[in-house]
This record gives sequence, C-alpha cells and structure tokens, in this order.
Amino acid sequence: MVNKVILVGRLGKDPELRTLENGTPVTKFSVATSEVYRNKTSGEWVENTDWHDIICWRNLAERAEKQLNKGSLVYIEGKLKHRKYQDKDNNTKYITEVVADIFRSMESKKDANADAGGYFPTAQPASEPKINPVQTTSPEIKAEIDNADDDLPF
Repeated sequence: MVNKVILVGRLGKDPELRTLENGTPVTKFSVATSEVYRNKTSGEWVENTDWHDIICWRNLAERAEKQLNKGSLVYIEGKLKHRKYQDKDNNTKYITEVVADIFRSMESKKDANADAGGYFPTAQPASEPKINPVQTTSPEIKAEIDNADDDLPF
C-alpha cells in the first residue's frame, strides 16, 4: 500500500518552529496549490485554490524554518496523516496534515531576492489566449517549453 503526497505550491505564512518537551523540533506551515481552467459555459477563467497543512519534524523542521518564507514556491513530498483531538470546549476535531519527508525550495536566486511575500497566482482574464503554468522559469527554458512539439497522446 502507498501513502504518498507530492505538492508544489506557495507558503501562506512563515513556518512556525517549536520544540516539544522532549526536545524534538517541529515546524508547521500551510501551502496553497491552485488549479486554473476556463469555464466551458461562460468562458471565464476560474481558479480553485486548496490549502494544505504541512508538518516537518527534527532536522527538516529546522531547515524549513530557516529556508522558507511566506510566498515561497516549494516542492514537498510526504504522507497524509489524519488525527483527532479535543478542543478547549471538549468538542472532537479532525485534521488532515501532510507529514513532509522532503522539501525543495523552487525559488531562483533572483526570486529569493525579490519581495515574494503574499504572492499567489491568480486566474488570467478571459482576454488572455493561454495560461503560462511555469511562472518562475528562466526565459531560455520558457522559450524551449513554448517551442516544444506537443506529441502527447492526450
């Protein structure tokens, strides 16, 4: 059986590092992933954004706190975990989190020096002919992608 999650998205806020009583560091942060498509009926661009709660443990937690910031583009691999807890009013709450095994910052040095805080891709207006799915790609790679022959079977 497999429990594997791969996400590419942007951080909604800076990672929050804390240390448990036994000395184990843990970091929590949220990542937004977006899907943009054209509504077939209205022709309008529609953007759906999902938010994912991410948990990093030990050395990965410390790395996340140092390397990631609000708005950072990040690649995450991990597994889904479901848990329940009692809130202060003794109500049972359920939460789903991604426990990260690895992450990679996808920011270039140019992007990292820019103020990326709070940036999230938005749907393109209906007047735009096509979506550019690769927003942090160099011009050379972008030109190569645009000029590639599309021989995909779907």
